[in-house]
Amino acid sequence: MAVQVAVCGPARCGEREWSLAYELGRLLAERGAVVICGGYGGVMAAVAAGARSRDGLVVGVLSEADRAGAGPDLSAAVATGLGQARNSVIIHSGDAVVVVGGSWGTLSELALAMRRGGVPVIQLGDGWRPIDAEGRDLPGVLHARTPAEALDLTGLWDSPEPRPAK
Repeated sequence: MAVQVAVCGPARCGEREWSLAYELGRLLAERGAVVICGGYGGVMAAVAAGARSRDGLVVGVLSEADRAGAGPDLSAAVATGLGQARNSVIIHSGDAVVVVGGSWGTLSELALAMRRGGVPVIQLGDGWRPIDAEGRDLPGVLHARTPAEALDLTGLWDSPEPRPAK
């Protein structure tokens, strides 16, 4: 089975977040990974466009009960009707989770990924940086400045054969 990477980010993003997400999608496709995302605009559209530029497979897990509004670069769209609860489906579908940027929905995905445990969670670029009461970074979230560094931090491609999560 192919490695699946959940990519989370806001539906509205700036140029920097778009560029990071697009490059991340491109690199994931080149490594043969399936991209799992929310399937709409912003970071989700950018990662899908990047992956599709290299003929990658992109699955959008939609919050609505139909596929209206789904991004044009998705290979498949799953209409859940779950609203923001679909974030849990996205997070639990990935062998790793990469978060690009920050919004309230993205924060919920970051929190769900940390609560899930067992898979690498990477914050790419600027965005949420959870801290404790003393202002120290909470353990567990890895931070990457570039898409290539984010993929390296997943550890999924350290061996000759990728290792999907159990």
